[in-house]
Amino acid sequence: MAVHMTRGQRVWWWLLLAFGVLLTITAGTALWAYQRLDGNIRTDRAAAEALDEHAGERPTPAGTARNILLIGDDWGSGTGNARSDTVLLLHLSADGKRADAVNVPRDIVVDIPACRTGDGGTSEARAAQFNWAYQYGGAACTIRTFERMTGVRVDHHLVLGFEGFADVVDAVGGVEVELAEAEYDPNVGHDLSAGRHLLDGDQALAYARARVHVGDGSDLNRLARQQKFRGLPHEKRADAGTLANPARLYPVLEAVTPAITADSGLDALDELRRLVRDIQAVPDGGLTFRTIPALPLIPIPRPL
Repeated sequence: MAVHMTRGQRVWWWLLLAFGVLLTITAGTALWAYQRLDGNIRTDRAAAEALDEHAGERPTPAGTARNILLIGDDWGSGTGNARSDTVLLLHLSADGKRADAVNVPRDIVVDIPACRTGDGGTSEARAAQFNWAYQYGGAACTIRTFERMTGVRVDHHLVLGFEGFADVVDAVGGVEVELAEAEYDPNVGHDLSAGRHLLDGDQALAYARARVHVGDGSDLNRLARQQKFRGLPHEKRADAGTLANPARLYPVLEAVTPAITADSGLDALDELRRLVRDIQAVPDGGLTFRTIPALPLIPIPRPL
């Protein structure tokens, strides 16, 4: 299935890229706007405390290279739960010449450790789908599960509520997609005919989440669709009218910042702006998208 993206191709990364041009807001309104937006971002203290409790079991930090886990929280998207719909590891090399965005299929079966729950209890350790870790114990449980599975230390994390994704799409005036054939997935409210469409926030969210009735129905197929939707910000072909115009940029940031929760190293606009600067500095061809390899789950026969 061929999917052609125009300006909407880069919406996911605008969530970081927009911070990089925040300082274009003119003097006089800049400080007020900055403080308002900065105050919208929440600090994930619960995750920090939970990770500190298990500091001895975590992998060794990767020196000056950085690993940042981006988590899409599907609470409020009509699912009735708080599982992670999308998890992506952004690895920035120590020399700044490479960035790898590694998707984690949400349906892969992994060993999830016992985690502190939101009500102060403890969940049972179990083998389950990866995205259940977020429901059991939030970002900390997702991070610990990822680190156990890969042996890779997560240095920072950022959680984005999916309501923020839809708000950003609406703030930039919609996103355009072109489909080679009609698509319909009633599970997420996705229903588009073949051809070109300008999607609003809810439609774009449904497109990004469509899975069961689109393509081969697999989570890997859904990840491929989302990768096409995200695109690459450092190609410097994002909508200049939005990113260079403070009057249009501010509504985008005002829409997305309340949906962001991050650790103490990414919970401020200055920190996010520095991250954007580092991503933009990656040379052409240095940013790649990958997916953690997975195999079909084959049940082990029980002995007779």
